[in-house]
Amino acid sequence: MRERGQKKVRQGVVVSDRMQNTVVVVVTRQVLHPRYHKYIRRRSRFMAHDASNACKVGDRVEIIECRPLSKNKRWRVIRVVEKAA
Repeated sequence: MRERGQKKVRQGVVVSDRMQNTVVVVVTRQVLHPRYHKYIRRRSRFMAHDASNACKVGDRVEIIECRPLSKNKRWRVIRVVEKAA
């Protein structure tokens, strides 16, 4: 039997928790500019499934790739790394 590929894991900050069982997570990364060789910030917004509604705005969370759960949701919250102050 063939081994399945590893699922992607990302860490980000919750920016919206207004939906039921869903949070919007912003993942920031730094990439090197090809010409100027300076690091610039890029960010991606992911809708993630939060079954327990435990995440609040400002929390740092870890999300993992999963099957499509709705039109825009393809990620699940694994754990809350740090609660908002």
